[in-house]
Amino acid sequence: MNKLSKWVLAAIAAILALSISIPEASADKLSDLENKKQQVEQKQGELNSGIQQKANEISQNDSKLEEIARKIFELDSKIQETQNKINDVQAQIDQTKAEIDALQASITELQRKIDERTALLQERARAIQLSGGSVDYIDVLLGANSFVDFIDRFSAVNTLIEADREIMREQAADKKLLAEQKAEVEKKLAEQEVRKAELVGLKNSLDGQKKEQAQLEKELNAEQKRLANEKAALEKEHQKQMNISAGLESQIAKEQARLAKIAREAELKRQREAAAARKAQAAKAAASSSSVSAVSHASMPKAGSSTFIKPSAGRYSSGFGGRDIGAGAESHLGLDIAAPTGTPIGASASGYVSYAGYMGGYGNVVILTHSINGRSYATVYGHMSRVGTSVGQAVSQGQKIGEVGSTGRSTGPHLHFEIHIGSWNGARSNAVNPAPYIQ
Repeated sequence: MNKLSKWVLAAIAAILALSISIPEASADKLSDLENKKQQVEQKQGELNSGIQQKANEISQNDSKLEEIARKIFELDSKIQETQNKINDVQAQIDQTKAEIDALQASITELQRKIDERTALLQERARAIQLSGGSVDYIDVLLGANSFVDFIDRFSAVNTLIEADREIMREQAADKKLLAEQKAEVEKKLAEQEVRKAELVGLKNSLDGQKKEQAQLEKELNAEQKRLANEKAALEKEHQKQMNISAGLESQIAKEQARLAKIAREAELKRQREAAAARKAQAAKAAASSSSVSAVSHASMPKAGSSTFIKPSAGRYSSGFGGRDIGAGAESHLGLDIAAPTGTPIGASASGYVSYAGYMGGYGNVVILTHSINGRSYATVYGHMSRVGTSVGQAVSQGQKIGEVGSTGRSTGPHLHFEIHIGSWNGARSNAVNPAPYIQ
């Protein structure tokens, strides 16, 4: 076996030894924390669904309440319209009653006059009867002292006779007219009373409908209050779970720091071993030296070269910074690479898996911790359709860690890729534009 082969075997053995050197307890502890975080986030997801469902129910009830309010408004308008009609009819009835009262007073006065005239006519009739049936008017005429007196008496008799006839005609006409007017007014009054009764019945019906709608509105308001209380309780529980999640996030950050320390130590060890190997191979031919350099470079890129590679095939569909995908302006803290579902995703740089699972808007996500040239980094790979690695696992640059998908807050299959200087944190306060870092 030549020296080059021995060197390659030594390098592989060193890498295996480094992988074994990661404290198992640390990986187990981190795995437990990740499991707890996943459980909490699952609970958050359930609470979010419950809150959304309650919000939808409240929104539906709002629509129902608006519809009922509209119906009540329409009923109020109809009731007011009906009440106005009733008032109009009542005014007409009151006017008709006043007219009847005035007419009755006129009838009473006319009846008094008719009674007086009747008494006068009866008195004359008795006088005629007592005189033996002779006509008093002839006696008056025959008693004239002269022709002139006769003419005067004849004129007076005619006047009296005509007056009596006119009185009788007027009395008959007045009685007929008053009877007709009274009958017409009473008929009109009866018709108006019927109409008023109908309108009152309609108003009572509308009042009943309004009462029914008011009861329904009361019930819906009670339901709205109940749903609001339930939603508030869910939001309170959600906040509680968020606080728990923040605690776990802090613990995960500490574990990430520990992994970063292990990664730094591994990097230094690799660098020392690589330096020793290069010194041992200094006498080798230029081609062999080049091959050795290439192997070392594949293990961890050096300063001055591209430290990260594009993690997936596909086109860049969204850049780093501000954007609006339909939900309003927002800050996009990574690069999106559009690709078909199932497209392989590789580690952008060698490192260790500090998170692998579901995480809110990220969906299925893998977070890697790196130590490159003495500096800690974290890379994030979101919206995966499948996660192909596990917490604590050491991965090399380009190694498959999952597949492109559209889980979490996503509008289509793509990889959401982030680079953080230092450890990843929930606020993503140390995210940087990945574009300058990618080869």
